[in-house]
Amino acid sequence: MDNITASEIAGLAVGVLLLSATIAAPKIDTFFSSSQRSSLGLCKRCGNVRRTACAKCKGTGTIKEGGLLSFNLVDDLYETIGNRESQVKKIACDKCQAKGYFPCPECSKL
Repeated sequence: MDNITASEIAGLAVGVLLLSATIAAPKIDTFFSSSQRSSLGLCKRCGNVRRTACAKCKGTGTIKEGGLLSFNLVDDLYETIGNRESQVKKIACDKCQAKGYFPCPECSKL
């Protein structure tokens, strides 16, 4: 690796840009949805649904056994495409007691 070409540097820069955009996308989406809700006169957090999704289980009420690092890309892909049941055991979320949501903290103040 004696010399780095300009196209390699450009490829690295594009990769870094795509990675940073992927990481920042949820925060940007939250910002825009909050501003749209406030302009419509709705609750900024839930949009007058009066519920917010659990951060641990993402609103499903179940989590895969083994925690965050228990994912298998091939199984997840086949489960999504083939509409088949996952081989990974799912357990009830202990944070939300398997409901998948919490009452909105903004709406419950009213």
